[in-house]
Amino acid sequence: MSVYDSLGVRPIINASGPVTRLGGAAMPQTVLEAIQDAAREWVPIEQLQAAASKMISQVTGAEAGLVTSGAAASLTLGAAAIMAGYDLGRMGRLPNTESMPNEFVVARDQRSGYDHAVRAAGAKLVEVGFNEVVAGAGVRRAEAWEYEAAFNERTAGVLYVYTSTSQPALESVVEAAHRHDLPVLVDAAGELPPRANLMLPAMTKADLVAFSGGKAIRGPQSTGLLCGEKELIASAALQMLDMDDHWELWEPPVEFIDRRKLKGMPRHGIGRSMKVAKEEIVALVTALAIFASEDPTDQNEMHREHLQLIVEAVEGPTVRCDIVESLGDERVPLLEITLIATDALEVCRGLRKATPPIYVGHGKLSEGKLVINPMCLDRDAAETLARQLRKEL
Repeated sequence: MSVYDSLGVRPIINASGPVTRLGGAAMPQTVLEAIQDAAREWVPIEQLQAAASKMISQVTGAEAGLVTSGAAASLTLGAAAIMAGYDLGRMGRLPNTESMPNEFVVARDQRSGYDHAVRAAGAKLVEVGFNEVVAGAGVRRAEAWEYEAAFNERTAGVLYVYTSTSQPALESVVEAAHRHDLPVLVDAAGELPPRANLMLPAMTKADLVAFSGGKAIRGPQSTGLLCGEKELIASAALQMLDMDDHWELWEPPVEFIDRRKLKGMPRHGIGRSMKVAKEEIVALVTALAIFASEDPTDQNEMHREHLQLIVEAVEGPTVRCDIVESLGDERVPLLEITLIATDALEVCRGLRKATPPIYVGHGKLSEGKLVINPMCLDRDAAETLARQLRKEL
């Protein structure tokens, strides 16, 4: 009996990938062992975060880094750092931002529910551009000049949501913002792989970049990365750490937090509820080292084998299967199953009620498609999924 069975919760087969609602990715054995090792001893968290910052810097090319409690927390802390800097008064007032620049310029077609994390810090989002492509009203998306046209004395920075198809190019937005001495906060939560995206801070000169730690990196699901400009990382850390210490005794590593730039100890900041455990910090940097060094070729070949097993079980006159790959960018191959004579929503519901329950990707149900992400499947799970899906069809 698993620990979940003992709690009365049925474990599932996860064919949706490392999504938060299903618990993220499976952590490698080395990461699990790191968690156990870290749990046996104690260290000052600011010293551990400083060590993690060095490692993150080496991997990303950024000046500094911070382990956070998820990509959303990275965005909240990043926005807080941009608005407050080393100003203790501003830190203490957040999320009340009436007395400080608080506007972040963002492309209208990059808005989503996830930007609530930025607004949670007290930021106000100012939209530019139009989503004319989706609206069927034209071919243009937001352009760099529109960001500059929106800058004013209330502007704190720019929010940019990075994907392989985002427009305008991140580099052009960074260039425009930096002409006005404004920082750029990048949401790249799910944009790993390819591993090259880890270098976004160095490649694009973006000031802060947020990544998820519990997806492709395969760290704890409750972790994330914030990497970028040193002083902004320091401000983010100051607004997250437990600050219940004496000023005379508190000695954070100077390469991580420059105590000389502070007039005293900050109070607990807006990120205090976003604390990260020592075990999570160690686990994430361990997972990050593995992710940055491993070749995904063998892993993706195994994923293809599992997907092919499902294809052979279900493909037929009324079921079309397509293995979708993005050649050359290391992404996990996906299987799209198009149901020609069956309601995809009903099949998806039936799979969730199976024993064991099976959760497939539901992002294309309106197109009559089930999407299989093999990242969290082993061969036994793939075979069970194939049998149950054939039964549902």
